[in-house]
Amino acid sequence: MKLRVPSHIDSLIPYPPGKPLEELEREYGIRGSIKLASNENPLGPSPKAVAAMQNALAQLHRYPDGSGFYLRRKLSEKYHLPFDGIVLGNGSNEIIELVIRAFVQPGDEVVMPAPSFLVYSLVAQTVGARGVPVPLQDFHLDLKAMAAAVTVRTRVVFINNPNNPTGTIVGKHELAEFLEGLPSDVVVVLDEAYIDFVRDQECPNGFDEVQRAAPPVVVLRTFSKAYGLAGLRIGFGVMPAEVADYLNRVRQPFNTTTLSQVAALAALEDDEFLAITRRNTWDGLTYLYGELERLSLPYVPTQANFILIEVPVEARRLYEAMLRRGVIIRSMASYGLPRYVRINVGLPEENQRLVRTLDEVLAELAGRA
Repeated sequence: MKLRVPSHIDSLIPYPPGKPLEELEREYGIRGSIKLASNENPLGPSPKAVAAMQNALAQLHRYPDGSGFYLRRKLSEKYHLPFDGIVLGNGSNEIIELVIRAFVQPGDEVVMPAPSFLVYSLVAQTVGARGVPVPLQDFHLDLKAMAAAVTVRTRVVFINNPNNPTGTIVGKHELAEFLEGLPSDVVVVLDEAYIDFVRDQECPNGFDEVQRAAPPVVVLRTFSKAYGLAGLRIGFGVMPAEVADYLNRVRQPFNTTTLSQVAALAALEDDEFLAITRRNTWDGLTYLYGELERLSLPYVPTQANFILIEVPVEARRLYEAMLRRGVIIRSMASYGLPRYVRINVGLPEENQRLVRTLDEVLAELAGRA
């Protein structure tokens, strides 16, 4: 078969998702494995979200509400946002795609920090645009360098705050200064997937920037992390109504399901679950910081639910060795960090098993060196 594939698609390298627990246990014939690789909520979904889905099962023969009216209304009320500026997505990932499809053409440029969320560059490549990676400075976004990278061909700039995989943030004044210096026709995407875990008061709330006259700002939020709904794929973007209009033109008419909408709506009302999630995360970080220091493993202090860790061996080797012992972590080699791994906070017993296994595996690998 001879297919006529555009060169920018033919050269595309698919996003490497985290390995599922079931796949690991099938491959290695083990049970009781744990996954601390994909920044998921170890507590599971909100009980209110589970109940809401159960109550909606009898309606699955109907198409979902294509406008997501009730969820958008709840988001508007909870965060005091204009209703017409809210767009739902099949995960916040889809909003990234919609922004690129709506505003970027072949030959345009998309500026992004590096390393950061890999999907930014992949989605830009799908439309024939050129990704412009701007290196971090001491694991932090270098907004001055990102501003300098903007040209007349730049259409979109991505800012991941907190940044994945480093967990570092951009401060309020730094962000404001950056936005003020950009051309008015550049769309700025503030990806705040991990905002619910932030404790630093200097971290801006992107919603405050949406109503500025220019440049247009799109804020991304997700229900996959703090709300524990990763398996449902539901997120949203907040933006000026004019920008939302164009995203709605290019999105699928039923891009979010009935179950994802009712679950997200219920999760927004479960403040107790969110508080428990935050406490588990913050307590887990305190424990892991102490253990990493005991093991003499450098790490980047984080404002998210994960930690970037420097290791004394190749990250891929460590990842494979941990897999064989039933612990899934994330090698950062694909992010250009061959000696770093990323782990997310688990339950207390999972954190303890992680540290114990990490200590054993590193000793084993050191013995082979």
